[in-house]
Amino acid sequence: MQPELDEGQLKALSKLKNGNILCGGVGSGKSRTGLAFYFCKVCGGQINGTERGLRNDLVPMIWPKDLYIITTAKKRDKGEWDDELEPFGLNSDPEKSDYGDKVKVVIDSWNNIKKYVEVKDAFFIFDEQRVVGYGSWSKTFIKIAKSNGWIFLSATPGDCWMDYLSIFIANGFYRNKREFECRHVIYSRYTKYPQVDRYVDDYILTRLRDSILVNIEYSKPTERHIDIRLVSYDRESYKRLMKDRWNFYENKPIENVSELCYLLRKTVNADPSRIEMAICIAREHPRLIIFYNFDYELDILKNAAWPAETVVKEWNGHRHEEIPDSERWVYLVQYSAGAEGWNCITTDSLLFYSQSYSYKMTEQAMGRIDRRNTPFRDLYYFNFKTYAPIDVAIGRALKRKKNFNESMFFRSRNN
Repeated sequence: MQPELDEGQLKALSKLKNGNILCGGVGSGKSRTGLAFYFCKVCGGQINGTERGLRNDLVPMIWPKDLYIITTAKKRDKGEWDDELEPFGLNSDPEKSDYGDKVKVVIDSWNNIKKYVEVKDAFFIFDEQRVVGYGSWSKTFIKIAKSNGWIFLSATPGDCWMDYLSIFIANGFYRNKREFECRHVIYSRYTKYPQVDRYVDDYILTRLRDSILVNIEYSKPTERHIDIRLVSYDRESYKRLMKDRWNFYENKPIENVSELCYLLRKTVNADPSRIEMAICIAREHPRLIIFYNFDYELDILKNAAWPAETVVKEWNGHRHEEIPDSERWVYLVQYSAGAEGWNCITTDSLLFYSQSYSYKMTEQAMGRIDRRNTPFRDLYYFNFKTYAPIDVAIGRALKRKKNFNESMFFRSRNN
Protein backbone atom coordinates (compact mmCIF):
# COMPACT_ATOMS: atom_id res chain seq x y z
CA MET A 1 0.00 0.00 0.00
CA GLN A 2 1.45 3.35 -1.10
CA PRO A 3 0.40 6.79 0.18
CA GLU A 4 -1.43 8.56 -2.64
CA LEU A 5 -1.87 12.34 -2.63
CA ASP A 6 -4.30 14.12 -4.91
CA GLU A 7 -3.56 17.34 -6.79
CA GLY A 8 -4.74 19.63 -3.97
CA GLN A 9 -2.67 17.80 -1.37
CA LEU A 10 0.45 17.82 -3.58
CA LYS A 11 0.03 21.56 -4.18
CA ALA A 12 -0.25 22.20 -0.43
CA LEU A 13 2.78 19.97 0.21
CA SER A 14 4.89 22.02 -2.22
CA LYS A 15 4.12 25.19 -0.23
CA LEU A 16 4.38 23.76 3.28
CA LYS A 17 7.30 24.80 5.51
CA ASN A 18 8.36 24.27 9.09
CA GLY A 19 6.20 26.33 11.47
CA ASN A 20 3.20 26.45 9.12
CA ILE A 21 -0.46 25.70 9.75
CA LEU A 22 -1.89 23.22 7.25
CA CYS A 23 -5.48 24.34 6.94
CA GLY A 24 -8.22 22.34 5.27
CA GLY A 25 -11.84 21.47 5.82
CA VAL A 26 -12.71 18.35 7.73
CA GLY A 27 -12.02 15.34 5.55
CA SER A 28 -9.60 17.21 3.27
CA GLY A 29 -6.66 14.90 4.05
CA LYS A 30 -4.63 17.10 6.41
CA SER A 31 -3.21 14.12 8.29
CA ARG A 32 -1.84 12.42 5.17
CA THR A 33 -0.45 15.69 3.78
CA GLY A 34 1.21 16.49 7.11
CA LEU A 35 2.82 13.05 7.22
CA ALA A 36 3.96 13.46 3.61
CA PHE A 37 5.69 16.72 4.60
CA TYR A 38 7.52 14.92 7.42
CA PHE A 39 8.39 11.93 5.24
CA CYS A 40 9.54 13.86 2.15
CA LYS A 41 10.70 17.34 3.13
CA VAL A 42 11.95 16.67 6.64
CA CYS A 43 13.34 13.16 6.27
CA GLY A 44 14.17 12.96 2.54
CA GLY A 45 11.78 10.18 1.53
CA GLN A 46 9.83 10.12 -1.73
CA ILE A 47 6.22 9.23 -2.56
CA ASN A 48 3.92 9.48 -5.58
CA GLY A 49 5.39 12.25 -7.67
CA THR A 50 6.82 14.44 -4.90
CA GLU A 51 10.35 14.00 -6.26
CA ARG A 52 11.67 13.26 -9.76
CA GLY A 53 8.25 12.33 -11.12
CA LEU A 54 7.99 9.03 -9.26
CA ARG A 55 4.41 7.74 -9.14
CA ASN A 56 4.43 4.27 -7.63
CA ASP A 57 7.61 3.76 -5.61
CA LEU A 58 7.99 4.60 -1.92
CA VAL A 59 11.63 5.62 -1.44
CA PRO A 60 12.72 5.27 2.23
CA MET A 61 13.72 8.26 4.35
CA ILE A 62 17.35 9.38 4.07
CA TRP A 63 17.47 11.40 7.32
CA PRO A 64 14.96 9.75 9.65
CA LYS A 65 13.78 11.74 12.66
CA ASP A 66 11.66 10.80 15.65
CA LEU A 67 8.02 11.76 15.15
CA TYR A 68 5.66 13.03 17.84
CA ILE A 69 1.97 13.45 17.06
CA ILE A 70 -0.07 15.43 19.57
CA THR A 71 -3.77 14.87 18.95
CA THR A 72 -7.10 14.39 20.72
CA ALA A 73 -7.48 11.61 23.28
CA LYS A 74 -10.22 9.94 21.26
CA LYS A 75 -8.19 9.95 18.05
CA ARG A 76 -5.19 8.53 19.93
CA ASP A 77 -7.22 5.79 21.61
CA LYS A 78 -8.96 4.71 18.38
CA GLY A 79 -5.61 4.29 16.57
CA GLU A 80 -6.57 6.55 13.67
CA TRP A 81 -3.07 7.94 13.34
CA ASP A 82 -1.52 4.46 13.07
CA ASP A 83 -3.85 3.87 10.10
CA GLU A 84 -2.53 7.08 8.50
CA LEU A 85 1.09 6.09 9.23
CA GLU A 86 0.83 2.61 7.70
CA PRO A 87 1.27 3.64 4.00
CA PHE A 88 4.53 5.39 4.99
CA GLY A 89 5.90 2.25 6.61
CA LEU A 90 5.64 3.79 10.08
CA ASN A 91 3.92 2.73 13.28
CA SER A 92 3.97 3.68 16.94
CA ASP A 93 4.87 0.02 17.60
CA PRO A 94 8.52 -0.47 16.44
CA GLU A 95 7.83 -4.12 15.60
CA LYS A 96 5.25 -3.01 13.00
CA SER A 97 7.41 -0.24 11.54
CA ASP A 98 9.71 -0.62 8.55
CA TYR A 99 12.24 1.48 10.46
CA GLY A 100 12.13 -0.47 13.72
CA ASP A 101 13.88 1.38 16.53
CA LYS A 102 15.48 3.89 14.13
CA VAL A 103 12.37 6.07 14.15
CA LYS A 104 10.50 6.60 17.38
CA VAL A 105 6.82 7.39 16.77
CA VAL A 106 4.82 8.73 19.72
CA ILE A 107 1.09 9.45 19.49
CA ASP A 108 -0.35 11.18 22.54
CA SER A 109 -3.08 13.60 23.59
CA TRP A 110 -2.87 17.31 24.30
CA ASN A 111 -3.43 16.56 27.98
CA ASN A 112 0.04 15.00 28.10
CA ILE A 113 1.96 17.61 26.10
CA LYS A 114 4.13 18.57 29.10
CA LYS A 115 5.74 15.11 28.99
CA TYR A 116 7.59 16.11 25.81
CA VAL A 117 8.96 19.52 26.75
CA GLU A 118 12.53 18.13 26.96
CA VAL A 119 12.45 16.44 23.53
CA LYS A 120 15.01 17.82 21.05
CA ASP A 121 15.79 17.37 17.34
CA ALA A 122 12.52 15.58 16.58
CA PHE A 123 9.50 16.55 14.49
CA PHE A 124 6.08 17.35 15.94
CA ILE A 125 2.70 17.27 14.23
CA PHE A 126 0.14 19.14 16.31
CA ASP A 127 -3.30 17.90 15.33
CA GLU A 128 -6.00 20.55 15.91
CA GLN A 129 -5.45 24.05 17.27
CA ARG A 130 -5.17 23.84 21.06
CA VAL A 131 -2.83 26.71 21.83
CA VAL A 132 -5.27 29.62 21.73
CA GLY A 133 -4.33 32.42 24.12
CA TYR A 134 -1.37 31.98 26.45
CA GLY A 135 -2.22 29.13 28.80
CA SER A 136 -0.22 26.14 30.01
CA TRP A 137 -0.42 24.20 26.72
CA SER A 138 0.64 27.30 24.76
CA LYS A 139 3.73 27.87 26.88
CA THR A 140 4.71 24.22 26.62
CA PHE A 141 4.20 24.29 22.85
CA ILE A 142 6.50 27.33 22.51
CA LYS A 143 9.25 25.52 24.47
CA ILE A 144 8.91 22.43 22.27
CA ALA A 145 8.95 24.55 19.09
CA LYS A 146 12.32 26.08 20.02
CA SER A 147 14.08 22.71 19.88
CA ASN A 148 12.14 20.78 17.22
CA GLY A 149 10.56 21.02 13.80
CA TRP A 150 6.77 21.28 13.76
CA ILE A 151 3.59 21.99 11.84
CA PHE A 152 -0.06 22.40 12.85
CA LEU A 153 -3.08 20.72 11.26
CA SER A 154 -6.36 22.56 11.71
CA ALA A 155 -9.66 23.08 9.96
CA THR A 156 -10.34 26.28 11.93
CA PRO A 157 -7.01 27.69 13.16
CA GLY A 158 -8.27 30.88 14.83
CA ASP A 159 -11.29 33.06 15.52
CA CYS A 160 -9.33 36.15 16.63
CA TRP A 161 -5.74 37.39 16.64
CA MET A 162 -5.09 36.19 20.20
CA ASP A 163 -5.67 32.64 18.92
CA TYR A 164 -2.51 33.03 16.81
CA LEU A 165 -0.38 34.50 19.61
CA SER A 166 1.55 31.35 20.56
CA ILE A 167 2.13 30.33 16.94
CA PHE A 168 3.41 33.82 16.10
CA ILE A 169 5.83 33.64 19.05
CA ALA A 170 6.96 30.11 18.08
CA ASN A 171 7.73 31.39 14.58
CA GLY A 172 9.86 34.22 16.02
CA PHE A 173 7.55 37.05 14.90
CA TYR A 174 7.37 38.30 18.52
CA ARG A 175 9.64 37.68 21.49
CA ASN A 176 6.81 37.17 23.96
CA LYS A 177 3.19 37.97 24.79
CA ARG A 178 4.08 41.41 26.14
CA GLU A 179 5.62 42.54 22.84
CA PHE A 180 2.56 41.31 20.92
CA GLU A 181 0.19 43.16 23.27
CA CYS A 182 2.19 46.39 23.19
CA ARG A 183 2.17 46.46 19.41
CA HIS A 184 -1.34 45.26 18.62
CA VAL A 185 -3.77 45.03 21.55
CA ILE A 186 -5.97 47.72 23.10
CA TYR A 187 -7.70 46.44 26.22
CA SER A 188 -11.04 47.73 27.46
CA ARG A 189 -10.70 50.18 30.37
CA TYR A 190 -14.00 49.42 32.05
CA THR A 191 -14.07 45.66 32.56
CA LYS A 192 -13.27 43.65 35.68
CA TYR A 193 -11.11 41.19 33.73
CA PRO A 194 -8.80 41.90 30.75
CA GLN A 195 -10.92 42.09 27.61
CA VAL A 196 -9.67 43.04 24.16
CA ASP A 197 -11.39 46.17 22.90
CA ARG A 198 -9.69 46.23 19.50
CA TYR A 199 -6.49 45.40 17.61
CA VAL A 200 -4.20 47.90 15.89
CA ASP A 201 -2.01 47.42 12.81
CA ASP A 202 -4.20 44.56 11.65
CA TYR A 203 -2.51 44.60 8.26
CA ILE A 204 0.72 43.35 9.88
CA LEU A 205 -1.13 40.53 11.62
CA THR A 206 -2.88 39.60 8.39
CA ARG A 207 0.44 39.45 6.53
CA LEU A 208 2.01 37.27 9.25
CA ARG A 209 -0.98 34.93 9.35
CA ASP A 210 -1.02 34.55 5.57
CA SER A 211 2.70 33.72 5.61
CA ILE A 212 2.13 30.63 7.76
CA LEU A 213 -1.27 29.40 6.53
CA VAL A 214 -1.22 26.76 3.79
CA ASN A 215 -4.64 25.71 2.50
CA ILE A 216 -5.58 22.39 0.97
CA GLU A 217 -7.77 22.98 -2.06
CA TYR A 218 -10.15 20.17 -2.89
CA SER A 219 -13.57 19.63 -4.36
CA LYS A 220 -15.90 18.15 -1.78
CA PRO A 221 -17.59 14.92 -2.86
CA THR A 222 -20.56 15.71 -0.61
CA GLU A 223 -23.35 18.25 -0.56
CA ARG A 224 -24.63 19.64 2.73
CA HIS A 225 -28.36 20.20 3.19
CA ILE A 226 -29.24 22.48 6.12
CA ASP A 227 -32.75 21.90 7.46
CA ILE A 228 -33.98 24.53 9.97
CA ARG A 229 -36.79 23.23 12.19
CA LEU A 230 -38.73 25.89 14.08
CA VAL A 231 -39.73 24.81 17.61
CA SER A 232 -41.48 26.53 20.52
CA TYR A 233 -40.31 27.98 23.83
CA ASP A 234 -41.92 29.22 27.04
CA ARG A 235 -42.20 32.97 26.38
CA GLU A 236 -43.66 33.82 29.81
CA SER A 237 -40.84 32.08 31.70
CA TYR A 238 -38.28 33.73 29.44
CA LYS A 239 -39.73 37.20 30.10
CA ARG A 240 -39.89 36.51 33.84
CA LEU A 241 -36.19 35.60 33.94
CA MET A 242 -35.25 38.75 32.06
CA LYS A 243 -37.42 41.00 34.21
CA ASP A 244 -37.04 39.58 37.74
CA ARG A 245 -33.50 38.14 37.53
CA TRP A 246 -34.75 35.33 39.78
CA ASN A 247 -33.77 31.66 39.38
CA PHE A 248 -37.17 30.02 39.75
CA TYR A 249 -35.60 26.58 39.21
CA GLU A 250 -33.71 26.85 42.51
CA ASN A 251 -35.65 29.73 44.12
CA LYS A 252 -32.72 32.13 44.51
CA PRO A 253 -31.43 35.37 42.94
CA ILE A 254 -29.49 35.17 39.68
CA GLU A 255 -25.90 36.14 40.46
CA ASN A 256 -24.36 37.02 37.09
CA VAL A 257 -24.74 37.20 33.32
CA SER A 258 -23.50 33.64 32.75
CA GLU A 259 -26.10 32.19 35.10
CA LEU A 260 -28.86 34.23 33.46
CA CYS A 261 -27.81 33.03 29.98
CA TYR A 262 -27.75 29.44 31.20
CA LEU A 263 -31.28 29.75 32.57
CA LEU A 264 -32.60 31.50 29.47
CA ARG A 265 -31.19 28.72 27.33
CA LYS A 266 -32.62 26.07 29.66
CA THR A 267 -36.06 27.63 29.29
CA VAL A 268 -35.64 27.52 25.51
CA ASN A 269 -33.90 24.16 25.06
CA ALA A 270 -36.00 22.15 27.52
CA ASP A 271 -39.29 22.90 25.78
CA PRO A 272 -41.21 19.66 24.98
CA SER A 273 -41.60 20.66 21.31
CA ARG A 274 -37.87 20.15 20.84
CA ILE A 275 -37.72 16.50 21.82
CA GLU A 276 -40.95 15.80 19.94
CA MET A 277 -39.34 17.16 16.77
CA ALA A 278 -36.18 15.12 17.43
CA ILE A 279 -38.25 11.92 17.62
CA CYS A 280 -39.94 12.77 14.32
CA ILE A 281 -36.54 13.23 12.65
CA ALA A 282 -35.31 9.92 14.10
CA ARG A 283 -38.28 8.15 12.51
CA GLU A 284 -37.28 9.50 9.08
CA HIS A 285 -33.52 9.05 9.62
CA PRO A 286 -32.87 5.76 11.44
CA ARG A 287 -29.19 6.54 12.17
CA LEU A 288 -28.87 9.94 13.78
CA ILE A 289 -26.05 11.79 15.56
CA ILE A 290 -27.33 14.40 18.01
CA PHE A 291 -25.13 17.18 19.41
CA TYR A 292 -26.17 18.85 22.66
CA ASN A 293 -24.67 21.17 25.31
CA PHE A 294 -26.03 20.53 28.80
CA ASP A 295 -26.74 17.60 31.12
CA TYR A 296 -30.44 18.47 31.39
CA GLU A 297 -30.63 18.03 27.60
CA LEU A 298 -28.92 14.65 27.92
CA ASP A 299 -31.52 13.55 30.48
CA ILE A 300 -34.33 14.56 28.11
CA LEU A 301 -32.69 12.78 25.16
CA LYS A 302 -31.96 9.58 27.09
CA ASN A 303 -35.52 9.30 28.36
CA ALA A 304 -37.21 10.07 25.04
CA ALA A 305 -39.66 7.66 23.41
CA TRP A 306 -37.45 6.83 20.42
CA PRO A 307 -38.81 4.55 17.68
CA ALA A 308 -38.85 0.83 18.48
CA GLU A 309 -35.50 -1.01 18.38
CA THR A 310 -33.51 2.25 18.49
CA VAL A 311 -30.13 1.76 20.21
CA VAL A 312 -29.07 4.83 22.20
CA LYS A 313 -25.39 5.45 22.95
CA GLU A 314 -23.53 8.53 24.20
CA TRP A 315 -20.16 10.26 24.15
CA ASN A 316 -19.60 12.91 26.81
CA GLY A 317 -17.82 13.59 30.07
CA HIS A 318 -19.71 10.74 31.73
CA ARG A 319 -19.55 7.97 29.14
CA HIS A 320 -17.37 7.11 26.15
CA GLU A 321 -19.46 4.65 24.16
CA GLU A 322 -18.76 3.79 20.54
CA ILE A 323 -21.17 4.45 17.69
CA PRO A 324 -23.79 1.65 17.61
CA ASP A 325 -23.63 -1.04 14.95
CA SER A 326 -27.30 -1.62 14.29
CA GLU A 327 -29.99 -0.73 11.78
CA ARG A 328 -31.50 2.03 13.94
CA TRP A 329 -29.58 4.14 16.45
CA VAL A 330 -29.20 7.53 18.11
CA TYR A 331 -25.74 8.74 19.16
CA LEU A 332 -25.78 11.52 21.76
CA VAL A 333 -22.63 13.67 21.66
CA GLN A 334 -21.75 16.61 23.89
CA TYR A 335 -20.08 19.43 21.95
CA SER A 336 -17.13 19.93 24.30
CA ALA A 337 -16.36 16.20 24.46
CA GLY A 338 -16.94 15.07 20.89
CA ALA A 339 -16.99 17.88 18.36
CA GLU A 340 -13.71 16.70 16.83
CA GLY A 341 -11.21 13.86 16.62
CA TRP A 342 -13.53 11.15 15.25
CA ASN A 343 -15.69 10.46 12.24
CA CYS A 344 -18.68 8.44 11.17
CA ILE A 345 -19.42 7.24 7.65
CA THR A 346 -22.39 5.02 8.52
CA THR A 347 -24.94 7.85 8.60
CA ASP A 348 -25.85 10.89 6.54
CA SER A 349 -27.81 12.69 9.28
CA LEU A 350 -26.83 14.97 12.15
CA LEU A 351 -29.02 17.02 14.50
CA PHE A 352 -28.02 20.08 16.52
CA TYR A 353 -30.39 19.78 19.47
CA SER A 354 -29.10 23.12 20.79
CA GLN A 355 -26.64 25.62 19.38
CA SER A 356 -23.02 25.93 20.42
CA TYR A 357 -21.58 29.35 21.26
CA SER A 358 -18.57 28.56 19.06
CA TYR A 359 -18.53 28.72 15.26
CA LYS A 360 -15.37 26.63 15.25
CA MET A 361 -16.96 23.89 17.36
CA THR A 362 -20.08 23.91 15.19
CA GLU A 363 -18.03 23.49 12.01
CA GLN A 364 -15.97 20.71 13.59
CA ALA A 365 -19.17 18.94 14.64
CA MET A 366 -20.55 19.11 11.09
CA GLY A 367 -17.37 17.50 9.85
CA ARG A 368 -17.96 14.30 11.81
CA ILE A 369 -20.04 12.90 8.92
CA ASP A 370 -18.54 14.96 6.08
CA ARG A 371 -15.58 12.75 5.16
CA ARG A 372 -13.82 11.91 1.92
CA ASN A 373 -14.62 8.23 2.27
CA THR A 374 -18.29 8.57 3.15
CA PRO A 375 -20.57 6.55 0.86
CA PHE A 376 -23.21 9.31 0.99
CA ARG A 377 -23.44 12.11 -1.56
CA ASP A 378 -26.07 14.12 0.33
CA LEU A 379 -25.65 14.97 4.01
CA TYR A 380 -28.49 16.30 6.16
CA TYR A 381 -28.01 18.73 9.06
CA PHE A 382 -31.01 19.55 11.23
CA ASN A 383 -30.99 22.73 13.34
CA PHE A 384 -33.56 23.59 15.99
CA LYS A 385 -34.32 27.32 16.17
CA THR A 386 -36.78 29.51 18.06
CA TYR A 387 -37.63 33.20 18.07
CA ALA A 388 -36.22 33.58 21.59
CA PRO A 389 -33.84 36.60 21.55
CA ILE A 390 -30.85 34.64 22.89
CA ASP A 391 -31.42 31.84 20.35
CA VAL A 392 -31.64 34.37 17.50
CA ALA A 393 -28.47 36.14 18.69
CA ILE A 394 -26.48 32.89 18.84
CA GLY A 395 -27.64 31.98 15.34
CA ARG A 396 -26.61 35.38 13.97
CA ALA A 397 -23.13 35.10 15.50
CA LEU A 398 -22.58 31.64 13.99
CA LYS A 399 -23.84 32.82 10.61
CA ARG A 400 -21.15 35.55 10.69
CA LYS A 401 -18.61 32.85 11.61
CA LYS A 402 -18.17 34.45 15.02
CA ASN A 403 -18.51 33.19 18.59
CA PHE A 404 -21.47 34.28 20.71
CA ASN A 405 -20.55 36.65 23.55
CA GLU A 406 -22.90 36.76 26.54
CA SER A 407 -21.82 40.18 27.82
CA MET A 408 -22.15 41.82 24.42
CA PHE A 409 -25.61 40.28 24.04
CA PHE A 410 -26.88 41.93 27.23
CA ARG A 411 -25.20 45.24 26.46
CA SER A 412 -27.00 45.31 23.12
CA ARG A 413 -30.32 44.52 24.86
CA ASN A 414 -29.87 47.39 27.33
CA ASN A 415 -28.89 50.06 24.76
